[in-house]
Amino acid sequence: MAQLVGIIGGSGIGDEFENILSFARRVDVETPFGKPSGEILLGSFGGKDIAFLNRHGGGHKFGPSTVPYAANIYALKKLGVTTVISSCACGSLREVVEPKDLIVVDQVIDKTVKRQNTFFDDFGAVHCEMAEPYCSRLRKAIQASADKVKAEVHSGGTYVCMEGPAFSTKAESLMHRNWGGDLIGMTGMPEAKLAREAQMCFALVAMASDYDCWREHEAGKDKQELLAEIIGNLKEATNNAIALIKATLESDVLLCSDDCTCRKSLEMAVWTNPQQITAEGNEMISVLKK
Repeated sequence: MAQLVGIIGGSGIGDEFENILSFARRVDVETPFGKPSGEILLGSFGGKDIAFLNRHGGGHKFGPSTVPYAANIYALKKLGVTTVISSCACGSLREVVEPKDLIVVDQVIDKTVKRQNTFFDDFGAVHCEMAEPYCSRLRKAIQASADKVKAEVHSGGTYVCMEGPAFSTKAESLMHRNWGGDLIGMTGMPEAKLAREAQMCFALVAMASDYDCWREHEAGKDKQELLAEIIGNLKEATNNAIALIKATLESDVLLCSDDCTCRKSLEMAVWTNPQQITAEGNEMISVLKK
């Protein structure tokens, strides 16, 4: 049986991907955490079987704090997905990361406070390792396809995930730079944490749309010109990100491997006595452990 690769599309890719997925059919998946952002598209892309999820839902109806992250990740796992390539738009905190660049993120600073960031609050104490929040094997597979796209593809970067929905103040932006952040966005977490709890190999391809407010805008441009430039940057980055994902899927590199440490993340993580976990909790854990 062919393995199913999950793709999560954020701003840009979310709407674009629905037009390019071959042989797509839509499935509605029920989860213990409510409905996901929308129906999941099952189809073919880059020679692989794909389960595609639009993070923000049709028409971009979910803001970064209201995306049903737990339902999204659980729904993909319930369908049999063990490897996920996620994407998101972001701002750059570094001169070297230019608008339209792609970044295969390797570290994250999580500033979110409003979102469900674990599957286990109602069932027990579960503590997964997160020192390396993204699958190094999957990241290398993506990076190996970087020469197939026109954009600059950075092999790593620290993504600061803020709550939003307002953008940073200049003081915050400068602070994020001092922390060692390279990118600022609103949707990178808690996806990575939930994917780790679901024993998934998970990678994030970030698309820089502009510089964050630590850097002054070019003099002489009005707000409409700046917005048009950002939208243009995102569109170009989106096309390059899709090309990078396609090239990765078309490669001979094994994307789904049960030998990966990501696929064993719950082995030592469940601290609650099994007798204290409800039948509902054990059923949920059995799905996440597959």
